[in-house]
Amino acid sequence: MIRTPFDILAEYERRSLAHAVALPAREDLQEQWRGVGYRIGSHRLVSGFDEVVEIVPLPPVTPVPGAQPWLLGIGNLRGNLFPVVDLKQFLQGERTVLHEGQRVLVMRQAGGDVALTIDELYGQRGFRDEQGIEPPEAFTQGRYGHFVTRAFHGDEQDWGVFALSLLARTPEFRQAAL
Repeated sequence: MIRTPFDILAEYERRSLAHAVALPAREDLQEQWRGVGYRIGSHRLVSGFDEVVEIVPLPPVTPVPGAQPWLLGIGNLRGNLFPVVDLKQFLQGERTVLHEGQRVLVMRQAGGDVALTIDELYGQRGFRDEQGIEPPEAFTQGRYGHFVTRAFHGDEQDWGVFALSLLARTPEFRQAAL
């Protein structure tokens, strides 16, 4: 019996499907909220991937005369100029201790990107809906209360969801001149 190329391919398909690993059923897959985890002071925060453009080392910063103390100055990343903001100082009035290897979150806002200093970067975090909690008191006091829209409990820690889009629309944040 002569086998055609089609017969050979059909046999390959039959044999490969016999050894295929089944995918999990759709109902077993759980949707997760995903974002970037970081720390400012004692607050563990996450911001959605849709709000963080990138995470980069702190670029050299040129101070801007007459600016708010929380505006560290202007940075240059790949030829693009953008403001560099000390987020801890904006939120708590306390300066971030800058160190070698300092990272900044770059967020998009109307008119261009803004770099935000953070105390520590935790990287990618994912949370299921059942991990959602009411934001603890630490996230609702002071300026944090304006930007922490919800919270999750995971890794034995509470994580406040920090809305960078709300920060970008805040008049005080947009007005960095003294």
